[in-house]
Amino acid sequence: MFGVVFPNQSFPIDISTFTQINTFHWLLEMNTFPGGDGANNPTAPDAAPLSTKIGVSVDDLASLSSLDVAAEKKIERLAMKVGDNLFNFMQSFCGVDGTKLVAPMDILNRWFKKFQERAKRNPKYLKGFAL
Repeated sequence: MFGVVFPNQSFPIDISTFTQINTFHWLLEMNTFPGGDGANNPTAPDAAPLSTKIGVSVDDLASLSSLDVAAEKKIERLAMKVGDNLFNFMQSFCGVDGTKLVAPMDILNRWFKKFQERAKRNPKYLKGFAL
């Protein structure tokens, strides 16, 4: 038995909401929830609705013998550093609307372009993210 909780949901979602694919795999269709039908689609109004699914897989620990915990932690720390870099960049351009942060629509493209340009100019820049 398992369940999930999403921010801004008023209730936990238990296993009965998931579609069981087989003994060890389940699928959650997010389109069944309010706002999950593409109504919040940030693309053109006539665009096809977005489809979002979350998969859950339960595996035996023995089948994960190739799992390198140290390498996973290293990747996790790298992702956190890149995420922090993005967050700090976005803070420079965000505004506040009540309880929401508002950012320009092209903020990710601007950040990634700047990230790539810095990496091209200074080969040591990316090494600062490596652990």
